[in-house]
Amino acid sequence: MENKLIVSSSPHVRSGEDTSYIMKQVTIALLPAAIAGVYFFRLSALSAIFFCILGSVGSEFLYQKLTKQESTIGDFSAVVTGLLLAFNVPASLPWWMCLLGGIFAILVVKMLFGGIGCNFVNPALAARAFLLASFPVAMTAWTKPGATNWIGKNIDAVSTATPLSFLKAGAPGLGELAKNGISLSDMMIGNIGGCIGETSAILLILGGVYLMYKGIINYVIPTYYIATVFILTLILGGFNFNFALYELFAGGLMLGGFFMLTDYTTSPMTTKGQIIYAVLAGILTTVIRLFGGYPEGVSYSILLVNVMTPLIDKYVKDRVFGEVAK
Repeated sequence: MENKLIVSSSPHVRSGEDTSYIMKQVTIALLPAAIAGVYFFRLSALSAIFFCILGSVGSEFLYQKLTKQESTIGDFSAVVTGLLLAFNVPASLPWWMCLLGGIFAILVVKMLFGGIGCNFVNPALAARAFLLASFPVAMTAWTKPGATNWIGKNIDAVSTATPLSFLKAGAPGLGELAKNGISLSDMMIGNIGGCIGETSAILLILGGVYLMYKGIINYVIPTYYIATVFILTLILGGFNFNFALYELFAGGLMLGGFFMLTDYTTSPMTTKGQIIYAVLAGILTTVIRLFGGYPEGVSYSILLVNVMTPLIDKYVKDRVFGEVAK
């Protein structure tokens, strides 16, 4: 047999990274914040995390078993989906709702569209939107940190307002935060009411930095997204620096910026496209937070820009490798 020389267009890339490696790194990056969530919300958070992951991994395994497909649960993508979903629900959410959310994320948003890499929106955020529409009371029953002991028994009032509820009023909301004893440091470490993923902004930032160090994500999307929210909040908040700073560490901004917007499947391929994508998400987040009827805007802003990604990729393209101007 004659040896053949195969010539193909650049680029020629060799990488030892695969889906399993990437997803394991994301899991590692999320673990510190998950531990903080369990510390603040005790067994309630542990239950939510367990059943969200169980619903995600279990439904993917059963679906592929029934459809006679090769199992992909070993790539950790379903684990990441379940963990991210848990970060987007209250610690007090009943176990069966967590299970249902995981099933919806995998079966409806991921597997029915062809599996990993084929979903057009983030599965965890789509499942959160589904749960919020289906069970609005349970999805807004915020747990006060330390409201339950380690065996899950209530030892204090569990209902509490999130910082975003106060900030909805604009800069005057800072006074309400102070009256309720919520400081900026509390918001940074996570000693506040809210979703499990609002536990610790600092640990989420460290997780994001870890992913950048490992080359899993780059700085473009998180930086432009967070900067857009800060600048717009500063302007629309009457140039109140403290108000803009509080908005940065409130809600799921850090979780969304580092772990949701950067999803490979639902974000643009080019750097210019990623900048447009991140800025649009920042604008939508700010508008929903300040002018919408719902205090948090991260989830819906990300879902909206997810569906814009094909359009961005269509009109924002890099020069083809090897292309020569006429």
